Amino acid sequence: MPAIAIASDGDVPEFEGKITFKVIICVMIAACGGLMFGYDVGVSGGVTAMDDFLEKFFPSVYERKKHAHENNYCKYDNQYLQLFTSSLYIAALVASFFASRTCTKYGRKPTMLLASFFFTVGVALSALGVNIGMVIIGRVLLGLGVGFANQAVPLFLSELAPVKIRGALNICFQLFVTIGILVANVVNYFTGKVHPYGFRISLGIAGVPALMLGLGSLTIVETPTSLVERKRTEQGRAVLKKIRGVDNVDLEFDSIVHACEKARQVTDPYRRLMKRPSRPPLVIAILLQIFQQFTGINAIMFYAPVLFQTVGFGNDASLLSSVITGGVNVLCTIVSVVLVDRAGRRILLLESCVQMLITQTIIGIILMKDLKATGDLPSGEALVVVVMVCVFVAGFSWSWGPLGWLIPSETFPLETRTAGFSFAVSTNMLFTFIIAQAFLSMLCKMQAGIFFFFAAWIFVMMSFALFFIPETKGVPVDAMVDKVWKQHWFWRRYFDEDKEESVKKGPELIHPHMT
Repeated sequence: MPAIAIASDGDVPEFEGKITFKVIICVMIAACGGLMFGYDVGVSGGVTAMDDFLEKFFPSVYERKKHAHENNYCKYDNQYLQLFTSSLYIAALVASFFASRTCTKYGRKPTMLLASFFFTVGVALSALGVNIGMVIIGRVLLGLGVGFANQAVPLFLSELAPVKIRGALNICFQLFVTIGILVANVVNYFTGKVHPYGFRISLGIAGVPALMLGLGSLTIVETPTSLVERKRTEQGRAVLKKIRGVDNVDLEFDSIVHACEKARQVTDPYRRLMKRPSRPPLVIAILLQIFQQFTGINAIMFYAPVLFQTVGFGNDASLLSSVITGGVNVLCTIVSVVLVDRAGRRILLLESCVQMLITQTIIGIILMKDLKATGDLPSGEALVVVVMVCVFVAGFSWSWGPLGWLIPSETFPLETRTAGFSFAVSTNMLFTFIIAQAFLSMLCKMQAGIFFFFAAWIFVMMSFALFFIPETKGVPVDAMVDKVWKQHWFWRRYFDEDKEESVKKGPELIHPHMT
């Protein structure tokens, strides 16, 4: 492939390099962490709608579901049923902090390998579980795997990718998440017809992407940044030459070395993260995860079969509708891969907010108007709900879904990168847990009003994106402070103190690209 000059405006240097086959292979293998995560997100909702699963582990919910007079909005309201889905995410929250230290001390590769191990054991317990306790323990182990994978993979992709296509390659993680969701929906559609153990097949297939990630982790290279960070400097230079496909990597390598030297002066990255200059990327990383969950996307993805049954579709039709929304999810994430390094991050975030706001409002109006506690929606309106869900999923898939992971992975300086990203992962898992644990109960209590609840959050996040999220397209990761945060109308005020400390400590601590 031809060499590309990776540049951005001003005094940011050009880094030479090719889009090498080695990088593409590493990206595909690492992104299997997203496939693993996505499959589990998709499989949970389908399995919890299967009668065989409910009869085996949640007989009270199964009996309630069979009552024709049962309230449409409340027939799945069961805290233990929600715990089946949500237990994974509270475990992932805890695991993300351990994964941060593993990433820093041992590297991104071993962290991904650990993720594969935990997930594979969790799959075995979930698929072969004979009681709900065994299944929940399996879900917790799956959560540990997700926590380690979601910490390591986006960092790995951001550090490995050339600047010019960093956004596209990083979004491969989210693309594989959406592929995993789609595959899970297709699997659920067919295994739902296999009685009485179809749900076990669905849960067991989750082991395939976990094994792909584990075996692949043994063959891919470590990132040059991680190698230099752990004082394996010459190996880091050799890997950088290999993945860029050129010998002249001095400029990029010197930038990595400088960032690592600066990072070593920070003995406690978590304490550093609490200081004023670290606040802009930390606040944005945390709020992106909160906003991502309060779009309502995971409520739809976890419980799409349940939701479609609520509006009047039968078992097969609801699972098929989930396959359709999963397909939209994949296709529109590909749109993000194409546009993110061309159009930029902010425009995608803002456009999608308008799209999601309109669709959530329309769904809420239809359900409030015509879906009563008993009975079904008219077929025409049920179809409109499915279409609106697809349009909503499309907007999320080319914006807040992938960018919620991309932006935090590229905006922290190296000295706080793994610590800062662990806050992003843990916040995502915490609010995923909250939504997963609360959605069915919220649906029961708020009924159609839940869609207006999510619409209100979308308006808030649109305002935040408009005023507080800077554009990071084309900016090298290690130049982000000088080229992004210090240039932003609001966030630049947080760096006055940082500049004064740098002057006091001496000029050697000032980044060579600082203006």
